[in-house]
Amino acid sequence: MTTTSNPSFALSDADRSTLLAWAAQDDGALSLRSRIVLTLAEGLSNKDVATRLGVSPATVGKWRSRYTEHGLDGLADAPRPGRPRSVEREEAERLIAAALSEAERGGTVPSTHTLARSLGLSQSTVSRIYRDVQEAGPPAVPVGSPQPQAVPGTDDLLPRELLSDRVYEMLRRWIVEGRLTAGQRLSESEIARRLGTSQAPAREAIKRLVHEGLVRYLPHRGNYVTQVSEEQAREVRDVRLLLEEHAARSATMCIEPQALQRLTDDVERMRRAAGHGDIGGFRDADMAFHRDVCAASGNSFLLRVWRMIEPSLWGLHVLGNPLYAGDWVAMAENHATLVAALAGGDPDEAGRLFAKHVRGESTRT
Repeated sequence: MTTTSNPSFALSDADRSTLLAWAAQDDGALSLRSRIVLTLAEGLSNKDVATRLGVSPATVGKWRSRYTEHGLDGLADAPRPGRPRSVEREEAERLIAAALSEAERGGTVPSTHTLARSLGLSQSTVSRIYRDVQEAGPPAVPVGSPQPQAVPGTDDLLPRELLSDRVYEMLRRWIVEGRLTAGQRLSESEIARRLGTSQAPAREAIKRLVHEGLVRYLPHRGNYVTQVSEEQAREVRDVRLLLEEHAARSATMCIEPQALQRLTDDVERMRRAAGHGDIGGFRDADMAFHRDVCAASGNSFLLRVWRMIEPSLWGLHVLGNPLYAGDWVAMAENHATLVAALAGGDPDEAGRLFAKHVRGESTRT
């Protein structure tokens, strides 16, 4: 990943604790903003944070500025100047949220022009409401959603950047949750037909997934969900074993309370995801956990190496790891054991447990 040219900022212990608590809440908007700030604090650029969290760089830039200028207060929804919030605005939010939900189930939605005319609002106001609803986050996509034909005129449903964000989020979720299988070809035209968009948002979303390592582009053949061979899986595990065992040993000797809290929070996210059967959420929390272990080692170069190999790890972790049979609750508790080992002060024991975990021995059935 690239390093940021934007001025970095340090989080106080109090702010970090508050942001971690907000990030774990069900309030989609505040949770997302908190995760943006926490990720920015790792030193990433707006673009890299946007790629990791599945939002636009403009959204990351907005909340970077708000936090820098106003602190935690800047992450709250400020009252808008002018007339009070109208019934029309509330009705527009309700209709737009329902429209996005319907779109994710395979239905069609009206354009911003049509909604603006029916609600008596300007098209720019409706577009702003779309962005607000988008940021708050959509409901989950059900398995087996239908595949409608393309709907003429849907290109003005959302600005292209928001459309590509939406398509990216949905495709990434389907890959992470296994609805799109390893080796499956991704057709821009088929995705566009399924989601009721033009091909441009699908093309942009697929490019982001290629960069992330979840999709592989083959010249003259197309884009395919990443497929990991046995040899590739072995090579990735070998590198990860060396990296994480060293990170665990180093972290045990210097880990700070804030780092332990972040790891504990990662485990809690895994537990919640396991309890709700949210495989995608579990895998995101799992990857964050191991990234945070590297950060806790105090070795910034080690963390940069992790970020370099993370796309390959996604390919192994999500799509091709043959050693894990799928007991998500047991996996979450295994991570809790790893946190305890880091806090225990024994580098040899921590290194041993992390090596066992990377080899898959702790979850093999």
